[in-house]
Amino acid sequence: MPAMAADGKPVLWHIPISHYSEKVRWALDYKGIEHERKTPSPPFHMLVALAMTGGRHKTFPVLKLDGKRIGDSTAAIAALEARYPEPSLYPADLEERRRALELEDWFDEQLGPQIRLFAWHEITHDRDRLEELAPKLGAFGSPGVAARGVRIFVNARFRVKSPAAAQAARGKVVEALDRLEAELGGGEYLVGDRFTVADLTAAALFYPLVLPEGAPKLLETLPAAVEEFRAPLRERPGYRWVEETYRRHRNLGAARSGHPAEPVGAAA
Repeated sequence: MPAMAADGKPVLWHIPISHYSEKVRWALDYKGIEHERKTPSPPFHMLVALAMTGGRHKTFPVLKLDGKRIGDSTAAIAALEARYPEPSLYPADLEERRRALELEDWFDEQLGPQIRLFAWHEITHDRDRLEELAPKLGAFGSPGVAARGVRIFVNARFRVKSPAAAQAARGKVVEALDRLEAELGGGEYLVGDRFTVADLTAAALFYPLVLPEGAPKLLETLPAAVEEFRAPLRERPGYRWVEETYRRHRNLGAARSGHPAEPVGAAA
């Protein structure tokens, strides 16, 4: 197991449901890094992120490592890679490394926001599902009150109310699946012949769609519109690749890091 940071265990401040948080959780687990996880309480978590990062970031995850507080999932993984280089998520070959980082950035920017918008749009338009989820996120009050609070927040924060925006997001998610399959070209990995940050990023950011074993469990039953969207994608190579990538690589090291997979709402 890698040595601990000089001032103790790394601490990950995260949102259990967040696919960007899942990126960093996966990197910590893959490297087998013993760490602590803390979850801020909504609706104050943006203020917490701003305070922790000196105003640089208003979102999570935030990683505390060697006395530094690092916002942004890509920067957090880069810091982990430098501090705990084995097992590496960056290819040794410089051209392959450039390509892996390029793909990480592409999926971060082109897939992550769109899949989040689509998922939240459908959840906030399904009262039963939203009332089920809201208390698990730490929202206050009765299920109805908590659900209204979550709806107001995500509409303001992510602009998820518009049906037209949600429809456009669905198209972008399919485009990202097209890109994933084109980059794989029928192979096992996006770059070279081993698992890299590119594979981790693509699989983690697709988790809200695929919901593979080992990913956070969102809901007992998904909104009907989400199931309808997923149904024709299930047999696509990219969808199956996400499931297989989780199966082969997600839980590797999780027990050693002290954080086996948990459903949303469990201790985090």
